[in-house]
Amino acid sequence: MWKEEDNKLTRTFEFSNFVDAFGFMSKVALLAEKMDHHPNWSNVYNQVTIALSTHDQGNIVTDKDRKLAAAIDQLLD
Repeated sequence: MWKEEDNKLTRTFEFSNFVDAFGFMSKVALLAEKMDHHPNWSNVYNQVTIALSTHDQGNIVTDKDRKLAAAIDQLLD
């Protein structure tokens, strides 16, 4: 589940291995580019942590972030 705190939407995703985590990141990258909204994220082995905020609105959570978060969730369905 996404958590909203410190003016960010955050979520950590866990996969079975690094390749699956990296594949997920590739899908998110394509989606983010299409939406012209790019996440702050990190990857350590099988975990991907994503933090979303809208930089040009003062680094706060906006509808743009909520839409990207929902689209990322759909990648897992």
